[in-house]
Amino acid sequence: MKLLSPAFASALTFALATPSLLTAAGNDWPRFLGPTGAAIVTDSKVPLTWSDTENLLWKADMPGPGASSPIVLGDKVFVTCWTGYGDKPGADDMRQLVRHLLCLSRADGKVLWDAKVPSAAEEDPFKGFITEHGYATHTPVTDGERVYVFFGKSGALAFDLQGKQLWQTSCGTSSGQRRWGSAASPIIHGNLLIVNANDESQTIFGLDKTTGKIVWKAEGDFGMAYGTPNILKRDGVDDLVIAVPQELWGMNPDTGKLRWYATHGLTGNVSPCLVPGGGDTVYVFGGFPATRSTAIKLGGKGDLGPQALLWDSSSSSYVPTPILKDGHLYVINDQGFAICIDAKTGKDVYRERATMGSRGGGKPFYASPVLIGDKLICVSRRNGAFVLAAKPTYELLSTNEFASDTTHFNGTPAVSGDLLILRSNKAVYCVGVR
Repeated sequence: MKLLSPAFASALTFALATPSLLTAAGNDWPRFLGPTGAAIVTDSKVPLTWSDTENLLWKADMPGPGASSPIVLGDKVFVTCWTGYGDKPGADDMRQLVRHLLCLSRADGKVLWDAKVPSAAEEDPFKGFITEHGYATHTPVTDGERVYVFFGKSGALAFDLQGKQLWQTSCGTSSGQRRWGSAASPIIHGNLLIVNANDESQTIFGLDKTTGKIVWKAEGDFGMAYGTPNILKRDGVDDLVIAVPQELWGMNPDTGKLRWYATHGLTGNVSPCLVPGGGDTVYVFGGFPATRSTAIKLGGKGDLGPQALLWDSSSSSYVPTPILKDGHLYVINDQGFAICIDAKTGKDVYRERATMGSRGGGKPFYASPVLIGDKLICVSRRNGAFVLAAKPTYELLSTNEFASDTTHFNGTPAVSGDLLILRSNKAVYCVGVR
């Protein structure tokens, strides 16, 4: 076990509740992958086709690129981007790097305010794999009163809904060996903002969301864990759960103390969020150089032992977080394959090529799929969005793209009522029935 100074709580008997599939307050999409972190909406009239001329309600040009996902609170859309360094040819002075938290009108895309945050520490240089996602990769989160962001070496910050900065807390300024930059998004638990600062300090932080004060720190050897943590419930008790290379950790979200852990075979970097399975099972995806997936049975304390590993498969996802529906896991992966996996056995039900990456190759998908009813919205980086039927038979329902935008689409879309909000390195788009 790699976490430093573990403190095990009393025995746990896990019974994970299936996440609520309804969006909070109807139109709100307050965090990465939506209200429950499952990217699932049961009912929405989002259209299945869109383009520059069809079902596009508005487009808002951004001051710079970004790989984060949009979030929605009431009549406001929040999204981050960066400018000043690496965002255009000739921008080679790292000292000019600025992050932006933008607030847009949900009704028409008008920019209501733009909060600018100058870089507070020397960043990883804009070369190698960091060019694939840049310096605005972490998705904001809101509790309905404030908006919180994590800007890597510039720390975690809180803003009020009028764009006033309330606090800024450093979460470390180190770099991982590969200097890829970090990507995990912050989440909220009670009065805490929880930040996975794996690259900056190999630390998970619990920050007082009102003041930014550090309430707890969990330090350990997990520098390649790029996924956003989850809060899983078990008979009224919350666990903070995160997948790291070769292990799954369950922690007390109020103290950061380790309660249990399970070993798995995923080595290298682990980027997708874990997928709760309901009952006492979770699914973990990722790994490098070989991606894998595994099902883990939870329960007990300390080391859950080899019996916790239910199955292991070579079918997996490198970055996007899969969707679980009706006993099947739906994967869209970095090789451009759409895969359906039997959640009970780990066996492939189908594997079909979705895209080859014709606009320049590379990893075809960074965005996670979003499930709306019985349809999967899968946004590729360079080749538009694919709408698939969420059933154990492959069916491509439509393909959609904004032909005028040839930049990367790295962010996972948000669903707000009957609207689909997407972002590229160039703009934010709102799709709905005209």
